[in-house]
Amino acid sequence: MNTTDGLCEQFPLFVVPPHVESRWATAENLMAAKGAAARANAGRKGDPFFPLAAGERKVIGEVRGHSGMIRWIYVTVLDRSPKMWRGLRLDFYWDGASRPAVSAPLGDLFGLGLGQCVPFESVFNGSAEGKSFHLHVPMPFRKGFKAVVTNETDQVQKIFAYAIEFTLGDDIPPEACYFHAHWRRERLTTFQKDYEVLPRVEGRGRFLGSCCSVIVNQADYLDLWWGEGEPKVYLDGDREYPTIAGSGVEDYFGSGWEFDGPYAQRYHGLPICDKVRMRFSMYRYHVPDPLYFHQECRMTIQQMGSWGPTTRPRLHAHGKPVYKAGPGLVEDDLSREDPERPYGLFERRDDWSSCAYFYLDRPENDLPPLPPWEERVAGL
Repeated sequence: MNTTDGLCEQFPLFVVPPHVESRWATAENLMAAKGAAARANAGRKGDPFFPLAAGERKVIGEVRGHSGMIRWIYVTVLDRSPKMWRGLRLDFYWDGASRPAVSAPLGDLFGLGLGQCVPFESVFNGSAEGKSFHLHVPMPFRKGFKAVVTNETDQVQKIFAYAIEFTLGDDIPPEACYFHAHWRRERLTTFQKDYEVLPRVEGRGRFLGSCCSVIVNQADYLDLWWGEGEPKVYLDGDREYPTIAGSGVEDYFGSGWEFDGPYAQRYHGLPICDKVRMRFSMYRYHVPDPLYFHQECRMTIQQMGSWGPTTRPRLHAHGKPVYKAGPGLVEDDLSREDPERPYGLFERRDDWSSCAYFYLDRPENDLPPLPPWEERVAGL
């Protein structure tokens, strides 16, 4: 049950598994109760959505005492401003846990950061016409689940329409893990301290991938390339050095030689590529290339840029200090051309945010809680 394709192999389209029932939690049937949908207005579309007042918290799906699997989640709202995409919060609790396994802003959870809405499609999530979002990561539960939406902003969301589509009665094998999602942001990263997409989690599981977003620090680095840093995955006892490291940000997210424009593919993509405002949002999902862990996992990305023959003089004229990539912060001398060194790497600080997806063998994790909405939307 690690992929949607695996689910189709376990339950082919022409097989109806015994004792498994289908349910949808929607505004017409919040608890997905049998025979309880479409009752408003005598069945003539009375409650297709609901408003969310500023600060309002609403349970939008709950099951108790049953096993099952969430299979598809759909959301659309009227106010699709950056404030709302980052200020609306979704939390999912598994098996009666007191802490959510999934806790993330609406947009980032569905694969788009920076509070923006653009059309795209991936193996797990996407947006039709930039007006709605869907998420179809298999999410098994053994004793039930609870889904909660919270409008943490200071404005009303007049329309929230959704569907959580799941099955009840699934036989969940003992090795099946729970789905988790963790969001974080550093408005300015620290020199030579790799940004943590996934802080260290303990247990057995699988790092499924992430949606990462960057707002480039143009005040210091103009519009120069920012993605030379290595992605790193620390597995099962790794401390100073990881077991897995990639060659660069754009390579890890499926492209190469910097980013030229938006793209969206099955397992990796760059739906937002704004080279005027220097804002980027990208995703990478490890489906055919699983990243399993048996004790612990941590995933990071370095903040590192590059200069060349045409950009070196621009950086020098800009007058900001530029530090060489290396074991310490040593200022780079960009005042003159050096034929033996036409290109260089430098340490940098930018605004990074991310939503990491992973499976874990327990319904809770010990990661920090979601930051306040003001921190999530600042600068958007």
